[in-house]
Amino acid sequence: MVAFLLCFLVFSCGEQAVYNQYQAIHNFSWEKNKEYYFTFQIDDNSIPYDVTLEIRNNNLYPYQNLWLFYNEEPPIGSMVCDTIECLLADDFGKWNGTGISLFQSSFPIRTNYRFLNKGRYTFSFRQGMRIDTLPGIQEIGLKVEKTFIND
Repeated sequence: MVAFLLCFLVFSCGEQAVYNQYQAIHNFSWEKNKEYYFTFQIDDNSIPYDVTLEIRNNNLYPYQNLWLFYNEEPPIGSMVCDTIECLLADDFGKWNGTGISLFQSSFPIRTNYRFLNKGRYTFSFRQGMRIDTLPGIQEIGLKVEKTFIND
């Protein structure tokens, strides 16, 4: 009985992630023309979601910020294009992310967002810095999770 209750609690308190995927940046150097794609399925468009961009950088990243061009392709309708600025370090050069030699930072793209349609969505990201080969970015990720609503 105790084992059953413990299993029930563990599985019922699980993460609300619908999608959580990372892609490694080849040689930790992001080429200007390299675009990273993340495709996921939304089966319930009646509930809100949080969409978060995840960046993992190392100490070789030479800048405070990271500019990204991103596209969102819905299953129905027009593609949405935008630019995101990710502040990876403060004004004194201290990394904002968590970690020691590899720093992970999270940047909300959509918060409490209701997707218009059910179906397959694709988000893509391309670096928008003024350098052809951007060192120090090790991975880029995308997390889509149901918005936690505290009842």
